[in-house]
Amino acid sequence: MSFAPASLLDPGSIGARCAASASHVAIEAVAETGSTNADLLARLPAGTLSGPVLRIADVQTAGRGRAGRPWLSAPGASLTFSLAWPFKGPLQRLAGLPLAVGVALAETVASLDVPVQLKWPNDLMKDGAKLAGILVETGTAPDGTLWAVIGCGMNLVMPDDMEAQIGRAVASAPWLARMDRNALVALLLSRLAAVLAEFDDTGFAPFRDRWNALQAWRGEPVNILDQGNIIQQGIAAGVDDAGRLLLDTPGGRVAVLSGDVSLRLA
Repeated sequence: MSFAPASLLDPGSIGARCAASASHVAIEAVAETGSTNADLLARLPAGTLSGPVLRIADVQTAGRGRAGRPWLSAPGASLTFSLAWPFKGPLQRLAGLPLAVGVALAETVASLDVPVQLKWPNDLMKDGAKLAGILVETGTAPDGTLWAVIGCGMNLVMPDDMEAQIGRAVASAPWLARMDRNALVALLLSRLAAVLAEFDDTGFAPFRDRWNALQAWRGEPVNILDQGNIIQQGIAAGVDDAGRLLLDTPGGRVAVLSGDVSLRLA
């Protein structure tokens, strides 16, 4: 698939389009970097983050997904960004954060007439294939502040050669690719900032029903895999107040806590 060159990312233009919820977020745009998550995490030990920062790159040469898996991107083909955000803590309260982030992104994309679903624990799905992935990493600044660095990679178009490298079907959203990218980032950031502020006060519980309404494969038989091995099977039944996946099994309902595990249709 071919695509038109992307509009240039401009921090001033993004900021001017943001809602009040994101007015305090510093915005950085770079043509290329290794990993926007790694860039922001590297600032934590020095204590140089004084407030929320969004860092967005046209290309990430060392983008990462969960469990260190690579995230491939091409110029103009995707949105790759990270948002550093301080939390009151403690760390255990962030257990459902990737799911709340998924709600924010999915609701924004759906408002732009691109229907998506959420796959536990951290993927946006479109037409049964992965459209976007979320990676949350945490760290502590010298003053003791707990920070989360929230990375997102979203496929807008999918060049044939990149899909071949990935080796599986991947979704894309050409409708979003035709939007002004500054406007698209502003919409995503505005919703995300509002959700993060709410999550810091309430935790995941108020987002449970919103996540469940968007769940992919609800009522379907699924397998939980760890390093390729099936460790649990059951019928997907949503998530609980802590963001744990609920499975209905012959032995009753069980809750699966996210770790380095994968969810697949049975």
